[in-house]
Amino acid sequence: MTQTIIKQIKHSIRVKEMILENIQIVDEVKNITLAIVEAYRNGNKTLLAGNGGSAADAQHIAGELVSRFYFDRPALASIALTTDTSILTAVGNDYGYEHIFSRQIQANGKAGDVFIAISTSGNSKNIVKAILEAKKMNIITVGLTGENGGKVAEISDFVIKIPSKDTPRVQESHILIGHIISEIVEKEMFGK
Repeated sequence: MTQTIIKQIKHSIRVKEMILENIQIVDEVKNITLAIVEAYRNGNKTLLAGNGGSAADAQHIAGELVSRFYFDRPALASIALTTDTSILTAVGNDYGYEHIFSRQIQANGKAGDVFIAISTSGNSKNIVKAILEAKKMNIITVGLTGENGGKVAEISDFVIKIPSKDTPRVQESHILIGHIISEIVEKEMFGK
């Protein structure tokens, strides 16, 4: 058991080291952050979605933006499209599960918003449909995926492919990226 614990911690550290060593990922985090700051300065918002653990990550990141990260400041408009069970079940029932996020993009999105789409495989049909809908509406799209990137990497304006196929390590890294973005956006918007 102890060896499994040590192995998993070392694996997690190694994935983060690979992110740190990849200047393209570091630059993409910077570019995404600048796009989000610009969106907020123009009166726009962020929308986030994912499935399973990625749904929880979407909610977590939205919470950091709406509430606070390191210091008290005005709220930043951010919506996790994963939280309203009435919408999720109505759309899932009436249109199919693959439409649960794209319908919410139609209802809540506007040109200049940023949509952060989280999919470890990069191939979740409901995430792909939501990105395509966002692009039609001139919403900036950000894909957070695992190392293959899938369809999400092909169609997103910005993409971060975590260098791992191990879902838990990918999800841990997505939340790391979300925390980095939250910290920098907060500092850029409110000057601390």
